[in-house]
Amino acid sequence: MTLPPVSSVESESSSTSLAVSLNPTHAATSQLLPQTLKPPRFQSLRSITALVLREMESTYGRQPGGYVWAILKPVGMILLLSLAFSMIVHKPPLGVSFIFFYATGFLPFDIYTTMSSSISTALSYSRPLLSYPRVTWIDTIIARAVLNGLTQFIVFFLVIFGIILLYETRSRIDMGPLLLGLIMVMTIGIGVGTVNALLIGLYPVWGMIWGILSRPLFLISGVLFIPEMMPHDVARYLTWNPLIHAVGLIRQGLFPTYDAPYVSLVYGFGVGIGLCAIGLIFLGANYKTVLQQQ
Repeated sequence: MTLPPVSSVESESSSTSLAVSLNPTHAATSQLLPQTLKPPRFQSLRSITALVLREMESTYGRQPGGYVWAILKPVGMILLLSLAFSMIVHKPPLGVSFIFFYATGFLPFDIYTTMSSSISTALSYSRPLLSYPRVTWIDTIIARAVLNGLTQFIVFFLVIFGIILLYETRSRIDMGPLLLGLIMVMTIGIGVGTVNALLIGLYPVWGMIWGILSRPLFLISGVLFIPEMMPHDVARYLTWNPLIHAVGLIRQGLFPTYDAPYVSLVYGFGVGIGLCAIGLIFLGANYKTVLQQQ
């Protein structure tokens, strides 16, 4: 009696089994192959580190002086403010040094503007890299927040300690409120930058509108004054600006006689964290549209 012919599938299966039995190295390789296809460990951390190094090279590595300009820019502005207002008034609102007082106001405001502007352009700047599957949109935001946060943090203390060494300031450093104020102003800057990254990506005209709306912030953020100098009704409205709370907290940590009773940690951090949450949630849902618009 003749047996039925063997099907092609069965023949291929038998030949494969035969090849595996004759070549055990092939069997071991086929078992190890799926493990090599797994994504690398700490994938997001590696992407963020690479983006930070790229930002450092493009921002500070391609211009003469590099990081020196990160210090010289705020120092130049502080010197101009001190020179101008020392000709108008005889004593700063706090302390005995014009340079130190305006440094404690301008440096936090400069941290805010640097953080918010850099975060708002994070997606558009790193858009070519987002075509790689291992780089995500949130990696670009975290990388810019980390780099600019560390840079501004170092610049702040270098300038402050430099002024203390060179001038008579009669300051007393209280690290508690000082660090809280710095973290608060960075949080506000990241929150505003994240929301602006979303709005500018969806509506490009918002960039010009925000540029106009944000210009008065320098005058109402406590850079040139303290709220106690203003009438009560004006000071009450000024405290709606969260930057007032951050600047007041930083000055509380640097001036031994300053109390800053208007400072609210709940309001300052609440605004910053709330803006961060809103921006990240809506960017997560619309980042593809934002990238297509840019």
